Amino acid sequence: MKGTLILAAAPIGRVDDASPRLTRALADAPIIAAEDTRRLRRLAADLDVTLSARIVSYYDQNERSRATELLQDLLEGRDVLVVTDAGMPGVSDPGYRLVVEAVAADVRVTVLPGPSAVTTALVLSGLPTDRFCFEGFLPRKPGERAARLADLAAEPRTMVFFEAPHRLAASLEALAEAFGEERPAAVCRELTKTYEEVKRGPLGDLAGWAADGVKGEITVVVAGAPPRTTLTEPADLAAAVAERERAGIPRKDAITEIAKENNVPKKVVYSAVLDAKGAAGR
Repeated sequence: MKGTLILAAAPIGRVDDASPRLTRALADAPIIAAEDTRRLRRLAADLDVTLSARIVSYYDQNERSRATELLQDLLEGRDVLVVTDAGMPGVSDPGYRLVVEAVAADVRVTVLPGPSAVTTALVLSGLPTDRFCFEGFLPRKPGERAARLADLAAEPRTMVFFEAPHRLAASLEALAEAFGEERPAAVCRELTKTYEEVKRGPLGDLAGWAADGVKGEITVVVAGAPPRTTLTEPADLAAAVAERERAGIPRKDAITEIAKENNVPKKVVYSAVLDAKGAAGR
């Protein structure tokens, strides 16, 4: 008999958000793969759980090699409980690779549901919740971040991002540049904790607010793009290309995208851009 891979959601702040099932699983598991073994032991102590499991570290840097070891345990009939620092394993945390290998090996995978910073921030944001997407952490390098945001500029769904506090101001500035300073958003800080704070407003205002520094665990929620109006006037087509260029997209690619989105020939958009450049030079 093969073992079962169990992915357990851990509290994102308040320990009393832990489910009774998580408490029992921690007490009963023969093997626990923890993103941070010290935090695991602290969680167990807070829940008054005595751990009898073999505890192994399972974090980003060793995820590949550790997944192979844990899969072998599963194939030999031992259950494995995966617990990350907060929230659900596999969602911007270790776990996905092990799930893929377990599924491929026909090992049973189950989940102990629980707290999620993604959905908690989403409903607190005051932004539409009927359709949303999770984008995780933005790239750290400015060029890569700008390219990612350019791809998302026309995304109609509400978007949820994770961000480190020391990168928040730069990310909000990049979001404002790519999506426009007036795009509604919310910065959710220290969710469920004593100093929980939700700051709502246009991206430009939030970037200014964050410039002095923000502490804690951060989740950012951004409204989706409004319905796009088809552009027909040359000045509007040229302005749309210029906006894409400011977001880091090469002019040739921007012209192709604008032409396709507005169902006009590329030569029409190209001519509009040339006319706008000529007018600016006069």
